[in-house]
Amino acid sequence: MSNVDWKQYPGQRFYDELLDSSGVPRTAARPLCDALAGFSPAALAERKAAAEVAIRTMGITFTVYFEGGSIDRAWPFDIVPRIIPADEWRDIEAGLKQRVDALNLFIDDLYHDQKVVRDGVLPREVLEQSVNFRPQCVGVDPPRGVWAHICGSDLVRDASGQVYVLEDNLRVPSGVSYMLENRNVTKRILPELFESGRILPVDDYPAQLYDMLASLSPRSGVDPQIVVLTPGIYNSAYYEHAYLAQQMGVELVQGSDLLVGADDIVYMHTVDGLRQVDVIYRRVDDLFLDPEAFRADSMLGTPGLMRAWRAGNVALANAPGAGVADDKVVYTFVPELIRYYLNEEPLLANVPSYLCMFEDDRNYVLEHLDELVVKPANESGGYGMLIGPRSTPEEREAFAELIRQDPRNYMAQPTLDLSTAPTLFEGAPEPRHVDLRPFILSGPETQVTMGGLTRVALVKDSLVVNSSQGGGSKDTWIVETEGE
Repeated sequence: MSNVDWKQYPGQRFYDELLDSSGVPRTAARPLCDALAGFSPAALAERKAAAEVAIRTMGITFTVYFEGGSIDRAWPFDIVPRIIPADEWRDIEAGLKQRVDALNLFIDDLYHDQKVVRDGVLPREVLEQSVNFRPQCVGVDPPRGVWAHICGSDLVRDASGQVYVLEDNLRVPSGVSYMLENRNVTKRILPELFESGRILPVDDYPAQLYDMLASLSPRSGVDPQIVVLTPGIYNSAYYEHAYLAQQMGVELVQGSDLLVGADDIVYMHTVDGLRQVDVIYRRVDDLFLDPEAFRADSMLGTPGLMRAWRAGNVALANAPGAGVADDKVVYTFVPELIRYYLNEEPLLANVPSYLCMFEDDRNYVLEHLDELVVKPANESGGYGMLIGPRSTPEEREAFAELIRQDPRNYMAQPTLDLSTAPTLFEGAPEPRHVDLRPFILSGPETQVTMGGLTRVALVKDSLVVNSSQGGGSKDTWIVETEGE
């Protein structure tokens, strides 16, 4: 078997992240492609095996749930990075900052004057039927009016090369630890490719996250006590919770580790007694956060946490109620929200969408279920979707009935020809579809990770990239090219 021959790579059916339509490496990808072409199959296999050993040694896992239980699995990782030129990334970065700024203004408006509804920009029924609007948050003024301090927006590229925002994740977005670990693994197995200094770093994220959280502290003049609140070891993202707490040098706590006193101040149990907590990076869903305010049967949260937050004695990131904008129906209005709140044109486009709550859109969707991707408003992880071109008549009929019963809960989009990236199988690169989740921090300034988590569909021709459903990931390189 010969070394990697990019001329034999069958990636030209779609826009490919590394190669152009004639099979020639794109400018930013040329050093990587040249290096990989110089590896023998044995050398590539050795690097791939080294990555697998590193992942096991570092304990990088994720949890897959199935009927009757769950299992921890080693993180599925492909050693061929995905590359984006730095000049293109700067445009994407500007679009992400614009989008999150508008979304924070939108959330703040919904919990105060609701001008966006009164002015007819957002239909009242969208708000009234929102499962993530929290009346308990009405009138709260979080620091700087920021509700979604950490956002993960999913990006896709279509066959023409245009980048679209697929969805926004503003409740408890996950995946950033895998972005960081992907880089750590890649540096171990391909260290020579980082010598040029053209690959922009991502390892400053934990420091940026800490600084952003510290800026939220209600107490001045003291070092803030920051904690990461986790539901516990059985949560699918527990690895990430522990990783981020360790990287920031803060305590990882569960709800039972915290206490809200009669003074509406949050305290943490320690071996030295109670210690006041200033900032909670919470990875617990709203409804389980405080049994006094939400679900009374929750064993994951802390009674009184919402009282302390409303009193301004503790900061919560993300703020409760931020999920009102984490809704695939609200997503369709984001371009108009940008125009409404910022008086700017959107820098990043949405995927064209149909809202089943509108009769004309609903009729079109029902007549074209075999062509569309249909999504429920508030599911995540790729669950509850219908991918029309790969569905059976029985699945489409069942979905049609769901839409008729609850049209507000469904939206649809055309099936995009997602871009591909070379992915190694048995020593040879094959095209696999990818998406990208950058992470945006909203604090004293808005910061975007230099790249993000590239997820890859490991099954040939599959569009499902979620690790919970068989997807994997790649390191993402933002690369400065000559002349920049």
